[in-house]
Amino acid sequence: MDVRTGGSLKNAEQMSLPGSPVAMPKAEAVKVVPPHRDWWWGGAILAVVIVMAALYIQPWAEKPTVVVVEEVVPGPLTRLLAVNGKVAALHSVDVRSTVNGRLQAIIANVGDTVMQGDVLARIESAQQQAVVRQALAGLDAGLVALAQAEASVARDRALGANVSRAALEDAERAAQTAAQEVGRLTALFDQAQIALEYHTVTAPIAGTVVASEADVGQTVDPATVLFTLADLGQLIVETDVDEAYAVQIAVGQPVVLQIVGEAEMRTGKVSFVAPRVNEASGALAVKLAFDRAITAPVGLTVTANITVDSQDAAISIPRAAVVSVGGEDSVFVLAGPVVQQRDVLVVPWPAARLMVSSGLAVGEKVIVDATGLVDGQSVTVDATSAVD
Repeated sequence: MDVRTGGSLKNAEQMSLPGSPVAMPKAEAVKVVPPHRDWWWGGAILAVVIVMAALYIQPWAEKPTVVVVEEVVPGPLTRLLAVNGKVAALHSVDVRSTVNGRLQAIIANVGDTVMQGDVLARIESAQQQAVVRQALAGLDAGLVALAQAEASVARDRALGANVSRAALEDAERAAQTAAQEVGRLTALFDQAQIALEYHTVTAPIAGTVVASEADVGQTVDPATVLFTLADLGQLIVETDVDEAYAVQIAVGQPVVLQIVGEAEMRTGKVSFVAPRVNEASGALAVKLAFDRAITAPVGLTVTANITVDSQDAAISIPRAAVVSVGGEDSVFVLAGPVVQQRDVLVVPWPAARLMVSSGLAVGEKVIVDATGLVDGQSVTVDATSAVD
């Protein structure tokens, strides 16, 4: 029997009657997308971006080298030579013994101020005193002999004709020989006294004892330095200059000096230049004088800047801009989009900037760092370069 209701057929189908099977709803189909497809599309997009970036950048293409340039403009230039030296006394002397012996007494000590002729030390002199006494005794004997010879001559002359001429001449020759012997003995006595004086070590100049290597009981000889005396009223700076700059140093050049441990800068000048280079060290001895007297310990380190040359308008370039090959110097100048190598003459000097005497014109652009550049190489100027 059909049961009809106001419901739809669908609703009728969903109704269940007693003893009839239950109708189940139909399942709808679901579409599943594999996850690896999303990765593929992402990788494809990334590859496209990389290719487009590479086409734009073109890393395989040769690009101009970026350089920094500097315009050639004359300006004031001072060439300085920096050296280190030591404070020294203008007048100083090493005191040595002139005889061999053992030191008996030390009179002067380091720091003492002495006058010329003051006693510094004494060397044992008993043996030399004996030599003096012996020389004096010989001289006394010679004087007695001379007196006897002169008396004999006087007596023979007083006898007149009663003495033969030959006897008178013999007496005169004997007196002459005695006088010569007295002269010899006198010289021996003087020599012995001088040697005795050498056993007393005295100051050859007035000054201060700045060093002493003497000890009581020490055996000394003429090679042993006992004291060092210095006139501390006139201090200078002693230094050495490399032979490469020897011809650039001259007496009278201005100097700025700074004593180690002080902030004050002192002025001075070159007071002495040795006429000969030391063959062993290859250095030239130079002395620098202070404009105003100073007080400082001898041996103190001093930094000095010697003004070798000063010009109001000179062309200078950075040292890194210079290429030196086989003794020839050159630089690179900007010529449009490329660089051009140019031979120049520079004044060799230990400084960050070198003076160019020829080869560059005012207004040209010089490459600041020539490392790795070749003539005709394409370049691009760094935006920070000061180029008009």
